[in-house]
Amino acid sequence: MTSASPIKVACVGAGYFSQFHYASWARMENVTLVGSCNRGIEKARATGLAAYDDLAQMLVETAPDLLDIILPPVAHAACIRMALAAGVKTMICQKPFCRDLSEAREMVSLAKAQGARIIVHENFRFQPWYRAMKQALMRSDIGTVQQLTFRLRPGDGQGPKAYLARQPYFQTMERFLVHETAVHWIDTFRYLLGDPIAIYADLRQVNPVIAGEDAGYILSEHPGGVRALFDGNRSLDHAAENHRRTMGEALLEGTEGSITLTGDGALHLRRFGAQNQICLLAPDTWDGFGGDCVHHLQSHVISGLLGAGDFENEAASYLRVIEIEEAVYHSAQTGRKISLETE
Repeated sequence: MTSASPIKVACVGAGYFSQFHYASWARMENVTLVGSCNRGIEKARATGLAAYDDLAQMLVETAPDLLDIILPPVAHAACIRMALAAGVKTMICQKPFCRDLSEAREMVSLAKAQGARIIVHENFRFQPWYRAMKQALMRSDIGTVQQLTFRLRPGDGQGPKAYLARQPYFQTMERFLVHETAVHWIDTFRYLLGDPIAIYADLRQVNPVIAGEDAGYILSEHPGGVRALFDGNRSLDHAAENHRRTMGEALLEGTEGSITLTGDGALHLRRFGAQNQICLLAPDTWDGFGGDCVHHLQSHVISGLLGAGDFENEAASYLRVIEIEEAVYHSAQTGRKISLETE
């Protein structure tokens, strides 16, 4: 593809989170939005695009270069199959990717057989604070890395009405905290520290109206003896005006200093033995979701389609995230540390 021919993008799904996808596509000069499909067609019409409640029909009539799948995992496989049958060669698919590892592997194989590409919409690694943190690691700002901690505290999980206004299906997910939320940090920790070689997890349910777990710890061992701790509790909060901006706080520590992420999206470096801090990234001012990470991811995909480089989080590579997730649940069920080197 070349910049002379705008990339035609169609979207399936018009629920809560889709607003960030549609708004991002609309900001791109080299993208033309050609259609929206949703089971309830009124939501598709509300996007202002050509509206459909039949995905196969939309694919035939709009012939998109890229299909953006903005639906829960239960619908992914059917959409991917229809897109492949219609000859679509590039798809972005929301996470969690498919219902389970077996289905995800099957979709990867089907796409490969037809010369198609699936990129998983795992956007947290595209948040500006993690990109800046990665740059700091590449500069060796904190010397030899020893550990990374993230404390998830969105404060949205208390009481009988938790999640009902925004994403009500959260209440009925039998696997919740890890499958829906912590998977973001499984991928982000991989991005920052490399693939883990072992996992230990302790998960629990705090709010009884939630079908799955909504709190817990995940300790991962990374190459070089580095440890990462995900400490998550959706019922608790952190110091931030917008609890969904970072969803918590992080501390990255090394032999020559440490980097803190605060709830306003700012990064600060403190040298080992020092009292003062150096600002690496100013507080975030984006009013939308997560430092505009949806736009950063979608722009990355379009740049790749226009020949600017490789894609991060192609589905074949993302299978490793799902394998790690499975190991997390296995560890929590068995109460033991799980080796990933032979998984």
